[in-house]
Amino acid sequence: MKKYLLGLVAFLSFSLVSFIPQSTSEVPNVNIKGLNGENVDFSSVVKKGRVTVVSFWATWCVPCKKEINAMSDLIPEWQKTMDFDMVAVSIDDTRNMAKVKSYVNGQKWEFPAYIDPNQDLKRALNFQSIPFAIIFDKEGKIAYTHSGYVEGDEFVLRDHIKEIVGAK
Repeated sequence: MKKYLLGLVAFLSFSLVSFIPQSTSEVPNVNIKGLNGENVDFSSVVKKGRVTVVSFWATWCVPCKKEINAMSDLIPEWQKTMDFDMVAVSIDDTRNMAKVKSYVNGQKWEFPAYIDPNQDLKRALNFQSIPFAIIFDKEGKIAYTHSGYVEGDEFVLRDHIKEIVGAK
């Protein structure tokens, strides 16, 4: 029985680790859309020399909207002491592009928002579900990822930003 449990624990540990995105040498060169439908290379969004937080969401995802709106309220304050960029990327398809633009404009987010209508970026970054946040370090490598949202997770993200930025 002990061998069975040990085997199961080892299998589950390996399985969970295999779904966590690993650090990549470069930000993926994948086209996403701006809110007006223009093509944007994601590698130009994550700028070298800057820490960048990317929050993946969708208009139909209630936890996503809670997370990104909670962060939206806090980011201006955080940016007073930490130098980083924030970006939102919706995984809504092209049929919902108008909904995304309307929602973003209604929320008055002070950071850029994009759309990954074919989920090419999602596949390139190898994650399964949203909400999903990635912090890219100054070299453009994945420094931290976070999946899901419960109230207070925004402060966990803040602490990781602070560590990666090197703020006091």
